[in-house]
Amino acid sequence: MTDTTENSTDGVQPADLTLAEKASLTSGADFWTTKAIDRAGLPSITMTDGPHGLRKQRGTTDHLGLADSVPATCFPPAVGLGSSFDPELAERVGEALGVESAIEDVAVLLGPGVNIKRSPLCGRNFEYFSEDPILSGVMGAGLVRGIQSKGVGASLKHFAANNQEFDRMRASSDVDPRPLREIYLRGFQRVVEDAQPWTVMCSYNRINGVYASEDPWLLTQVLRGEWGFEGVVVSDWGAVNDRVKGLSAGLDLEMPSSGGRTDAQLIAAVQDGTLDKRELDVAVGRLIDLIRKAQTRPAIDGPLDVDAHHALAREVAGRSIVLLKNEGDLLPLARETKLAVIGAFAEQPRYQGAGSSLINPTKLDKAIDEIRALATGAVSYAAGFTLDGSGDNAALRKDAVAAASAADVAVVFLGLPAAAESEGYDREHIDLPAVQLELLDAVLAANSRTVVVLSNGAVVSLPFRDRVPSIVEGWLLGQAGGGAIADVLYGIVNPSGKLTETIPLRLQDTPSYGNFPGEFGHVRYGEGILVGYRWYDARDLDVAYPFGHGLSYTTFSYGDASAAVNANGDIAVTVAVTNTGAMAGRETVQLYTSLARSVVERAPRELKAFASVALESGETREVSLTVRRKDLAYWDIRVDRWVVEGGEYTVEVAASSRDIRSTVTVAVDGDAVRLPLTMESSVADLLTDPIAGPLVQKAMSELFGGAMDAAAASMMADEDGLLKILSSFPIGRITSFPGTPLTYQQVEALVATANAQR
Repeated sequence: MTDTTENSTDGVQPADLTLAEKASLTSGADFWTTKAIDRAGLPSITMTDGPHGLRKQRGTTDHLGLADSVPATCFPPAVGLGSSFDPELAERVGEALGVESAIEDVAVLLGPGVNIKRSPLCGRNFEYFSEDPILSGVMGAGLVRGIQSKGVGASLKHFAANNQEFDRMRASSDVDPRPLREIYLRGFQRVVEDAQPWTVMCSYNRINGVYASEDPWLLTQVLRGEWGFEGVVVSDWGAVNDRVKGLSAGLDLEMPSSGGRTDAQLIAAVQDGTLDKRELDVAVGRLIDLIRKAQTRPAIDGPLDVDAHHALAREVAGRSIVLLKNEGDLLPLARETKLAVIGAFAEQPRYQGAGSSLINPTKLDKAIDEIRALATGAVSYAAGFTLDGSGDNAALRKDAVAAASAADVAVVFLGLPAAAESEGYDREHIDLPAVQLELLDAVLAANSRTVVVLSNGAVVSLPFRDRVPSIVEGWLLGQAGGGAIADVLYGIVNPSGKLTETIPLRLQDTPSYGNFPGEFGHVRYGEGILVGYRWYDARDLDVAYPFGHGLSYTTFSYGDASAAVNANGDIAVTVAVTNTGAMAGRETVQLYTSLARSVVERAPRELKAFASVALESGETREVSLTVRRKDLAYWDIRVDRWVVEGGEYTVEVAASSRDIRSTVTVAVDGDAVRLPLTMESSVADLLTDPIAGPLVQKAMSELFGGAMDAAAASMMADEDGLLKILSSFPIGRITSFPGTPLTYQQVEALVATANAQR
């Protein structure tokens, strides 16, 4: 374990504390605060929920307090913010969160969550950015930078492979090394290396049978040793299984309080030699550093500028909306359009998910009010359905049909009820409620000029997509979402959001189907690296809307991309993008890479970089994107490390994962991988090895006086015949086959010679 105690700021050191004081510092005082040690000048600090708003409990901090928190700005959750594909926007949100946390004297805000959206059924997907690790990591890093710029710590969560809510406190995520590294850890690695969060929160679940809270490989070898994490590892609330084992593995702080029970376990373990005192000192040193950071935070005076933060929330919400379809340019609406607004969500907004991230908003916009504020034409409203399932559905539907019949355009708000998505449990399906689909059918029959606006924290099935002219994916947009939807409907804001997760045709098409949520305490990640769009592309499956898709009220053209490897080994790509429409807009340029004939399984394309560019009508800008060399690497299970495979990489510049606008190839030098040969190495390994191959040829030539016997020559020459059949045979066993020109002892000597020359 890396000893960081020497890095503590001036003042108290672990050696200045008693054993009991040290143990006490590594667990909570109550639900939200750490213990103070007054005689040593170490105050208590407060940690509280995020990640898209401050959820600080009112009054005492000795319980969860989900329903009673101080008013704070509810920004769009990650499901919305991620769709902006803009880390600078995420950083601005982080700055605002940092200000609100500092005003409330909160030292650490618990977020962001960068877990991968493995299945659309995960009940907490609204708190996560994407099905792609690069996008998740880049957006998460932006949020962390913003929060910590105000002297408040972030807590990167939930580390790691926590991709479902069912049985989350016990279930083992059984995942192979390549997908674990390339998909489920890569986003965390990006945030740690780029933004160095003050804390990382370990998750509840087990990973390949080992609790995350007591896994030295995860918390020490990978997080600290490989990635260089310098901060505190804190448990998710109630995630500690074995306090002594956890601390030894690299878990510094248990939250919430155990009432002193587990503190006593640490003391006893040190006293009986089960726990090395130096390991406790390391954790204590990290916690002292965290307290010192919190103490040196610049003062930020209140009160909160509620209006300014609400305005930012509205801007971000507008950037989070994805225009899925706009047939016949039905949108944007003219202000004078006679409008029927239908659906209970327009008047009772669904703007956040349930659970620990539940924010008590400072304000709350309603879409119907904001639409009426912008409209000059008549706007009628009909609920159409109720959110709790009560009421006379037939009567409500009849009123909605009457309103739609009398209007120029009907805007129908559909979505998932709050009870469908929450921390603590997963969804059972991806369907919208039947009563809402029945309503939409009736409205379409009355008025074909219909716009659907969705409110949901994760993707839903869209069986109506071919019958509705315009579909707006509104996600969960935070407290200002109602205003942002009005802005987009009327063209005050040109939509620019892009899908961070594929919308499938049906649940059965999803990668984890059949392997979610597992059984008997285990969930098998059987899809491997083919998560999200990787799966649909590799299986050539039709989807409702692909990853990265999102329309605009204007159009964009792309020039021919150019790519070159720079001095750092990164790929520098440039492409000209032109706004060819009549309205200013913003385009997200996406960059995907692939490598044909790879030595390992790969998806047809993988997102490696992206850039958001704002363009006036007719304007052209050259967009530069950089693919980091290390992002090209795969995890080589033979040598247990990252390896960049050499070859001609295809670089695709795209408007979505299935809308490729320009393609270019670039040669990349690979990393050397030299595996020692053994008698269990294959014939192909021997013949293709740069050292052993020529030795084999030379040895056989010498054995047969420069002319191999007919059987050997046939085997060496016939690539589609005997050699192909025998290529995977272990070389130690192939020597027993008739006609093989080398003996077992000769092959042993060749292997020894080849290994000696490495």
